[in-house]
Amino acid sequence: MTGNAHDASETYECDVLVAGSGCSGMSAAITARYRGLDVLIVEKEPRFGGTTARSGGWLWIPGTSLAKAYGIEEGPEQARTYLRHEAGNNFDAARVDAFLSAGPEAVDFFTSKTALRFDMPLVFPDYHAEAPGGAQGGRSMVTRPFDGRELGDQIKTLGMPLPELTVFGMMLGSGKEIIHFMRVTKSLNSAVYVAKRLSRHLMDVLRYGRGMTLTNGNALAGRLAKSAQDLKIPMWLSSPVRELTVENGAVTGAIVSREGRDIRIRARAGVVLACGGFPHDVERRRKMFPHAPTGNEHFSPGPTGNTGDGLRLAESAGGHVENRLPNAAAWVPVSLTTRKDGSKGVMPHFIDRAKPGVIAVMRDGKRFANEGNSYHDFVQAMIKAAKPGEEIAAYLVCDHKTLRKYGLGCVPPFPMPLGHHLDTGYLMRGDTLEALAAKAGIDATAITETVKQFNATAPLGHDAAFGKGSKAYNRYQGDAMHGPNPCIAPLENGPFYAIKMVIGDLGTYAGIVTDDNARALDAEGRVIPGLYAAGNDMASIMGGNYPGAGITLGPALTFGYIAGRHLADSAAKRDAA
Repeated sequence: MTGNAHDASETYECDVLVAGSGCSGMSAAITARYRGLDVLIVEKEPRFGGTTARSGGWLWIPGTSLAKAYGIEEGPEQARTYLRHEAGNNFDAARVDAFLSAGPEAVDFFTSKTALRFDMPLVFPDYHAEAPGGAQGGRSMVTRPFDGRELGDQIKTLGMPLPELTVFGMMLGSGKEIIHFMRVTKSLNSAVYVAKRLSRHLMDVLRYGRGMTLTNGNALAGRLAKSAQDLKIPMWLSSPVRELTVENGAVTGAIVSREGRDIRIRARAGVVLACGGFPHDVERRRKMFPHAPTGNEHFSPGPTGNTGDGLRLAESAGGHVENRLPNAAAWVPVSLTTRKDGSKGVMPHFIDRAKPGVIAVMRDGKRFANEGNSYHDFVQAMIKAAKPGEEIAAYLVCDHKTLRKYGLGCVPPFPMPLGHHLDTGYLMRGDTLEALAAKAGIDATAITETVKQFNATAPLGHDAAFGKGSKAYNRYQGDAMHGPNPCIAPLENGPFYAIKMVIGDLGTYAGIVTDDNARALDAEGRVIPGLYAAGNDMASIMGGNYPGAGITLGPALTFGYIAGRHLADSAAKRDAA
């Protein structure tokens, strides 16, 4: 037994202890409970849902019945080829095969036996759809909206969505709903839709204190919580795991702090670590993020409670953390904003970079990448283009017409006001490119020449320098109503605007090394009995790359399912013996 485990005066017994209440943790708990095990979920934070609750709610899982319903039939070998290409030398054949085999099975289980439901757009391309094994659609799905009232009082402790990704605190669903809001001043149908949606949201806020139409990651966390609720799985909030208990080399439970006292949890079958990775562990960032030499040059929109607890707990029991990936996290460019209440916010830039009339430059005033590429690829280009010793930062630049049509970062499109963002300095404005450059600290001569070169071929829909709009994913995130290229338009008339972007993440990749059953391994590759890891606590199967929308949540749901299934099967074998 480790540490001060003897100091805990109270004991709680179960079959499975799950540390963390995001997608992977609840997936493991629900699967194990459905198969007859006694499960307890403990959550460090006062709200449940973790990173999942503030995510986009997309899952990347090839070969599902949802895709087959569209007539998209693909064997696992096509997706395997794609993941092999994406992961390169870090391709983990056993775990990838486990994911491709169990992923469709997990989706069928959750959609038929629990409250979880998904919608799949017919066409949502992989981020590198042109690569070997890449696909134009059929792999990314999004959680269907959910009525939060179905959670009863538990809705009060569901994690809130990221404020920067809401409108009046309202979560927008993906796809058609966003289009309605973008076209509110141009379409009567859209105006009516938006008016009804806002009215319903405001009524919910007045009655319940928050919106009840849950979308995206909030819907995923809510649906999983409803499923756990239906199975009567207890969930302890504000209950961090202090240490694991180990007997004869096997993890047998943990010491959990709850309501001011330490409780010894005896977990007969095992412990699942699903604590959300380490995006806010400054020391581990310093060691693993080359762009953050002190650990502080990184800004994560993830929950501040995700401080690497799961990784430290695993290491204390002999677990090993993957340190060979070329990228230790899923990178995303972010901008730092000041909210109206004075608090600070972190805004991830997913879609705005691909819009026509938007370019990105470094401080030297030069473009450095295809702005429509995935956020992970874009940040890698930022890092490569940065001059030694300089802050790694890029600037999104557009003209007035583009800003009011599409918005930029936290800045909403017309008719919403701009004043707050101008006052705080988040949005920088200049009547000319030279004036904007002076305000932002960009080389004025270079940016003027950059825009001149870009504008020369923009009316033709051509980007000679970086090919913006030449890839399927670029075009998907652009403006389908704009031609000839949905991602290209000139920057013409002032005033001009800029927003500064720095580096953030959507979750960490460098997690606990596991086998294909989600069991934690030591440095020699041996299984640590009784210890499992899933979600961002588990080393990513993507090899440090970002193949498509939902490549964190897809494996999170799947390996949570795999862990729960293996725990149940192992318990059944022990009982039979």
